Amino acid sequence: MWETFGLRALPYAIYGGADIGECVTTVDRIGDGSADDWHREWTATAERLAAAARGSEKSGHAVSAREAYFRASTYYHVSYLPLFGYPVDGRLTQSFEAEVACFQHGAALSTPAIESLEIPFEGRSLPAYFLHADGSGRPKSTIVHINGYDSNIQEMYFAHGPAAVRRGYNCLLFDGPGQGRNLIRDGSALRPDWETVVSAVLDSLLRRSDVDPDRIVLAGWSFGGFLAPRAAAFESRIAALIADPGQWNQRDGLKALPVPAEVLNDLDHADPTLFGAIEQAIRSSAADSMMYWRLIQRLLWVHGKSNLYDLAREIARFEISSVVQNISCPTLLTAAEGDPVARGAQTLYDALICRKTLVKFTLAEGSGGHCEALSRALYHQRVFDWLDETLKMDQTEASV
Repeated sequence: MWETFGLRALPYAIYGGADIGECVTTVDRIGDGSADDWHREWTATAERLAAAARGSEKSGHAVSAREAYFRASTYYHVSYLPLFGYPVDGRLTQSFEAEVACFQHGAALSTPAIESLEIPFEGRSLPAYFLHADGSGRPKSTIVHINGYDSNIQEMYFAHGPAAVRRGYNCLLFDGPGQGRNLIRDGSALRPDWETVVSAVLDSLLRRSDVDPDRIVLAGWSFGGFLAPRAAAFESRIAALIADPGQWNQRDGLKALPVPAEVLNDLDHADPTLFGAIEQAIRSSAADSMMYWRLIQRLLWVHGKSNLYDLAREIARFEISSVVQNISCPTLLTAAEGDPVARGAQTLYDALICRKTLVKFTLAEGSGGHCEALSRALYHQRVFDWLDETLKMDQTEASV
């Protein structure tokens, strides 16, 4: 479990979101400790970096301050991962607020400055960051990134932002319902009709003069690899789609539960006590803390449910098979070896009728595992090469 959480920081060293030595020494201090120990030690590292950032900023060293603020933001995020769940631990909220504050300090010291936005949505707002490709103000190709289950727009920056800006793309990062601040502060749950969220985001984005309305890219990572294609099936304003990894109906993921197939196929009439027994077994087992964290602690909170039966029924609502034929833009799907989330990538690829590409990543080349976490440079090389050529191709086709 600690290795899984620790690897949430290491991949971002390449883009300034972490330092390998800081991560290693923090984990060494924890050893075989508890969630309390984990939170305490990562928080200590984050606080040390935040103090160093403030010192550099006060002395006028903007670059040093920005870099330290960004690393501190990542460490605050990693600190509360074991606590991620309901009821909300006060330490989670405090660490999240510190994470956001550090990131925004670093964002203000960036060149061009990273904009903090609030996107109107159903009487509330969605937090977002807008990254400028340059300072020209001219319309640019813009990538809209969709998040997954337990990440947020601060972590998304290090996973996607610098790589996009270096290649001349604007980048909009946002958290929707059930993600980031919307979950932690406002208690909003994830929803299957993600097209309503993306439509609101695009409405806001297209009011900007520095966005090329004909070259908007929609990209999703982790569970966003399901949400992005779902939204793209309803949106004609998208020039290209990226799903990392590609995914199919989420009901398929329930097959991992020890439940007969006929029960999963008719969840509305299933016996809730069957799922209650499974939930109790997971809660009482000390053998697989990661399963408990993923399935019970995390998912119940994100989906706004109180038990495994209701969670299973909700997850089954996340479906793409009925609308996949409506995706019309060029689409790239990824599938990394050893990533269980990517099991539906081939099914989605086969169902698409648009121009499509499936890019596979392997353990042998160091890019296996969930979302190619330890090989971000290779992921960005392959995906952005495809995107550069796809948008150039579409521009050429439009001019003919």
